[in-house]
Amino acid sequence: MQRHCLNQKELARRWGISHRTLERWRYTGQGPVFLKLGGRVLYRLADVETFEQSQLQLALTIRNAIARAERSSRRLTADPARAANQTAAVRGAHRAC
Repeated sequence: MQRHCLNQKELARRWGISHRTLERWRYTGQGPVFLKLGGRVLYRLADVETFEQSQLQLALTIRNAIARAERSSRRLTADPARAANQTAAVRGAHRAC
């Protein structure tokens, strides 16, 4: 018989996290969509897989954004010798006035 739902402890075991983490996520509105039937909390397997996929996409988006930021910050890094020469030139211009 194929199961379509996981209870809280089964999902916690699947992800290697505490079942208390899942409780906190439900309280704060995080985590996967869940069903509450007569006091029992159930997670549909399709919803769990959708949540896992969304987290994968989020992780890839964050990684790509960090890589873009690192590339742009490298372009903005000034040459220390050039910066020192420009600062000296500005100081000299003030003295001439």
